[in-house]
Amino acid sequence: MTIRPITEQDYPPVISVLNDWWGGRRMSDMLPRLFFKHFQQTSFIAEENGVIQGFLVGFISQSHPDQAYIHFVGIHPDHRKGGMGKGLYKKFFDTVKNHGCKTVHLVTSPDNTNSIAYHAKMGFMIEKGNAEANGVLIHTDYDGPREDRVLFLKEL
Repeated sequence: MTIRPITEQDYPPVISVLNDWWGGRRMSDMLPRLFFKHFQQTSFIAEENGVIQGFLVGFISQSHPDQAYIHFVGIHPDHRKGGMGKGLYKKFFDTVKNHGCKTVHLVTSPDNTNSIAYHAKMGFMIEKGNAEANGVLIHTDYDGPREDRVLFLKEL
């Protein structure tokens, strides 16, 4: 496996498989091309034999330059649990830490129990919320009406 910075040319192959990697859920709207164009220093592709098998899209906050944010991560279903995600996260953590970041933030849906469990395993802490769902603290209406989210924080 090779991990390299993302390029704008990676957008078409990633977006073409994204919904399939999420079991047919429409996720492609959440990942516009602008991330592949403007966040190349902090976003990465994992390849095997030249074929994209995973990606991580993240950035350093302009408002809080000591904080980084992971926007989207995807791993081909056949490559999950093989360390590819861990490798992408490590590359991101090392990169943003070298740029002075002290924390990494991310957001997921309370229904995404796999994401919640994975990020807890990766050392992320759930930020205090204003309600609870499925035994997890959430922030109600975080991304709009009825769009509750679980907020995560990891100290670097």
